[in-house]
Amino acid sequence: MDLAFFKDAGERALKTFAQSLLSVLAVQGVTITSVNWAVALSVAATATLISVLTSVASYSAHGTASLVRREPHHGRHEANEEDSSVPPEEDVDA
Repeated sequence: MDLAFFKDAGERALKTFAQSLLSVLAVQGVTITSVNWAVALSVAATATLISVLTSVASYSAHGTASLVRREPHHGRHEANEEDSSVPPEEDVDA
């Protein structure tokens, strides 16, 4: 596992923690002073652990923290002139 994996997995884990914590707060419908923090943090920690384990499993399958294989991005896509899915330009002067 390389540095890129740990960055990706860490980012995913942090996002998962934040999203699950906010979800618990929203579902409970409570104010910040009446939150059962033990429950909220426990749920967020469990979701984060699942995220990290998923990243590790993904690494063994694809070599990254993602289950989705991404092709390298080489800039903006330009349509092929012979591509039939692109409509021809209309003559606006006619």
